[in-house]
Amino acid sequence: MKTKVAIIALATLALAGCENQAGGGGGSRDQIRIVGSSTVFPFAKAVSENFVSTSSYKAPVLESTGTGAGMSLFCAGVGADTPDIENASRRMKASEFELCQTNGVTDIVELNIGIDGIAVAQSKEGPSFALTPEQVYKAIAAKPFGKENTTKKWSDIDPSLPSIAISVYGPPSTSGTRDALTELIMEVGCKTDAATKALKESNKDEYESICHDIRIDGPYLDTGENDNLIVQKLKSNPNAVGIFGYSFLEENQDTVRGIAISGVQPAYDAIASGEYPGARPLYIYVKKQHIGVIPGIEEYVTEFIKAGTRDGYLVKAGLIASPDETRAAMVEAAKNLPLLKKEVLK
Repeated sequence: MKTKVAIIALATLALAGCENQAGGGGGSRDQIRIVGSSTVFPFAKAVSENFVSTSSYKAPVLESTGTGAGMSLFCAGVGADTPDIENASRRMKASEFELCQTNGVTDIVELNIGIDGIAVAQSKEGPSFALTPEQVYKAIAAKPFGKENTTKKWSDIDPSLPSIAISVYGPPSTSGTRDALTELIMEVGCKTDAATKALKESNKDEYESICHDIRIDGPYLDTGENDNLIVQKLKSNPNAVGIFGYSFLEENQDTVRGIAISGVQPAYDAIASGEYPGARPLYIYVKKQHIGVIPGIEEYVTEFIKAGTRDGYLVKAGLIASPDETRAAMVEAAKNLPLLKKEVLK
């Protein structure tokens, strides 16, 4: 009994130390707190449910904040009043890493949990058509190739496309899905213009503005951090197009269908192989300074990696399993918890 009391006392002292580093209190906590990506949220929820059913730990507290907002919370400091884990639908940025370091979050572990695709989709009741990255870019960019976007219908972009209003439901600026959309699809379309592509070397800020900024005059509709809401919008508006994580397409194939990009459908094998243009890795980031202080973090992380195998329950929920080599590296990382280095980030 004395030994148990001593262990609890040590844990409390360790947590107090973490709080001091963070510059704030918040009391002790016996539940894992997780923030971040709406795309990763359903996978984290499935892992949490299995984690609780197979252990004596309390259920983690999950918040779907979006990747960017989650990074701000994760990097705010160390201590019980800050999150332990950040779900991310893109890799941490160098600027976010620096924010973490500034606020005392010096020990960060990065784990690739699998692959996702940015699905471009529509209602099965709508007119079927395919798109290219250039056409998506011309439809939703604020200033395609540096000129004000005045297009109203898809046929304004290409006469072969339907003569219906451009109405695209997509993620907000805080979302990792939005970051991936701009980098993996919009920028590819933007670079089809040689003069704009050349700006990357001569004027990077202007290049990023032209290639990444999304129009705010109506055709692109920010639906917040709720991919299920986009699916519902497509059901009620058959002429609309939605952009969200592949898992939401997988779950709703009775009512929505994927739109081929450059002739490739958003499907499991195409995303896993990298053939589909919108394929992207998904991550979780772990605050190593909380391990051994907040109970269950190591066990939760191990469960997450284990659940992402080709025959794991996360794949059944729509996750794309990482290649074997990546998975093997992540299994080792979950055991050894190596620290993330700034040099590998952009």
